[in-house]
Amino acid sequence: MSWPEKPKLAVFPKCFMDQLCVDRTMTLLEWIDIGATLGVEGLEFYSGFLEDDECFLKSAKDALERHNLAMPMLCCSPDFTEPDPLRLQKEIDKEKRMIEITAFFGGHFCRVLSGQRRPELTLQQGVTQVVRVLKGLLPFAQDHGVVLIMENHYKDNYWQFPEFAQKMDTFVEIIETIDSPWFGVNFDPSNAILAGEDPLVLLERVKHRVVTMHASDRFLKYGTLEELHKEEDSIGYAKCLSHGAIGKGLNDYDKILSTLRSVGFSSWISIEDGLDGMDQLKDSVEFLKTKIDRYFRQPD
Repeated sequence: MSWPEKPKLAVFPKCFMDQLCVDRTMTLLEWIDIGATLGVEGLEFYSGFLEDDECFLKSAKDALERHNLAMPMLCCSPDFTEPDPLRLQKEIDKEKRMIEITAFFGGHFCRVLSGQRRPELTLQQGVTQVVRVLKGLLPFAQDHGVVLIMENHYKDNYWQFPEFAQKMDTFVEIIETIDSPWFGVNFDPSNAILAGEDPLVLLERVKHRVVTMHASDRFLKYGTLEELHKEEDSIGYAKCLSHGAIGKGLNDYDKILSTLRSVGFSSWISIEDGLDGMDQLKDSVEFLKTKIDRYFRQPD
């Protein structure tokens, strides 16, 4: 049996999203300085806290290089179920620009989503439009050396409706329709739980397409998953939902990592955590380092 190389760890600033994207009380350079203290190899960026300005982008790249950090993944939330053709084209153009920015930072992965699950949208209409748009983006991504990674997603922080391809069957249908080395899966086990499904079942179905992973754990602060879904159609995340320290929630990371090892996964795992403070984020980093060492350690 050949063992894959150890996955590399990155961190996504879930704990500072509003500060970085909404009220702008934290700068990206400040987040890079904070991220550099966590002992990881990279920082995942989000399109919402980037400025499309040459000086801004260069200063961020220089800061990463000073700390010897990679920017492996750019987290974007394109809304490819947009019914208006002009607005849809703006979403496509924006995603293309994010692909260019990913390449500028030396990253190799740029996230795509299906879009919002609008009430008037039928399943077939949505799948057809999303597949058409994604296939249309692949030549552009290839030209820039960037792999589009589609996440089994719950909901962008700033969307009204949840993800169109939130359910496993819809997500897998889209994935299986697109066969390209420039397209893969960003697996997030917590999002499968929020869809009312087993993340290990989803992973088994898509494990050969997984090229990156979001690591998180989720808790319901109150209520049930059924009650959670009643809160979905409001801006942002449902109030009963909480991120928590990885390894203390509902996900079985032993089974997740052993499954990824079995298919030779050796790419990036990006941590989404820290809503209760930096100590929690540091605990999650150490938890994953320990698990990665266990499951990806080369045999003597």
